[in-house]
Amino acid sequence: MRNKAPLVQSSLFLIIGILLIGANLRVPLTSVGALIPFIREDLAISNTLAGAITTLPLLAFALLSPFAPRLARYFGIERTLGIALALLLLGIILRSAAGISLLFAGTLFIGLAIAVGNVLIPAVVKLRFPLRVGLITGFYAVAMNVFGALGSGISVPIANTGLGWKGALAIWGLLTLFTLLIWLPHTSSAPTASVESPNQTNNLWRSRLAWQVTLFMGCQSLIYYTLITWLPDIFGAKGYSENTAGWLVFLMQLALIPVTFLVPLLAEKFTQQVGMALAVASAFMTGLIGLLLPASVFDFVWVILLGAAGGGAFGLSMMFFTLRTQSPRQAAELSGMAQSAGYLFAATGPVLVGALQDISGNWLAPISLLLGIAVLVLLNGIAAGRKRWV
Repeated sequence: MRNKAPLVQSSLFLIIGILLIGANLRVPLTSVGALIPFIREDLAISNTLAGAITTLPLLAFALLSPFAPRLARYFGIERTLGIALALLLLGIILRSAAGISLLFAGTLFIGLAIAVGNVLIPAVVKLRFPLRVGLITGFYAVAMNVFGALGSGISVPIANTGLGWKGALAIWGLLTLFTLLIWLPHTSSAPTASVESPNQTNNLWRSRLAWQVTLFMGCQSLIYYTLITWLPDIFGAKGYSENTAGWLVFLMQLALIPVTFLVPLLAEKFTQQVGMALAVASAFMTGLIGLLLPASVFDFVWVILLGAAGGGAFGLSMMFFTLRTQSPRQAAELSGMAQSAGYLFAATGPVLVGALQDISGNWLAPISLLLGIAVLVLLNGIAAGRKRWV
């Protein structure tokens, strides 16, 4: 009995650390989307180059995700996360310094750090809380999306206080610093032998179902990260102020939260998830069509639909990794494949949409492209939602 209290206290601090890391995995990306107009004007860059600010982290996700388990096996999973937090802090500082070069260097570091967190936090939860995976994952997802929403909503007001876009991005470094200090006691753990780096298999990469899961993951990510980048400009073109546009993106992020928590719980209860895939794809398409309509009170409805679709699609993607596989090793392989190839595909979205807007001078062609991607979400979601295994 005397040892029970320290054990509970240790678990509580670990949970707090996990939630704080989750809070850091979206906000460095969502905060920059609302500030794109400020950055573009200050640095005199094109929409195409501005879109690369969001694309670069996605490329980092694609490149580093397969190697994160190997780093964890060598350094220890908690220590690797501590290193990632330090890299994230450095990236936030560099991104807020002067000049385009440091902006992109810092953005790259941010992407590499978040890639490690994306891969390893689920492993920490499964390793340290095997009987509470669903609950801890749900709270972790909520923390990630709440702070992601805050990043979209308050970045412009912070910038307008006189801090500018650099100050509005740099201020999130305080959250990262606090998280690093909370996480430091956990970095003394010895390397965790349980965290393995599964080798990719030719059979998995040749599996039609594995590619359908990967395309579902990649397409929904492409839509989400493209919207995070360009929604403020889309609403600006519809006549909204920068402040209001930022809060509309905040509302989209807010709509993610309950859906991200509920979808994995529901998906586990059904033998097939075809209906859920149909629902999220339909919400994507309806919301995107709404963006093409003139400004009205219904714009609040469109962003809520887009947020719910993004949260549902993300939660469904995570569940497909386990529902469409028959062993933990296969699940890890499918997760690595889908996050690597999927994020690589998603990385094309912000730049391509920015380029289409530069060429056409309006948002019809870019949003039409996203509608086409939403059709791919539908087709691959229906295929991946059927009860079968890779």
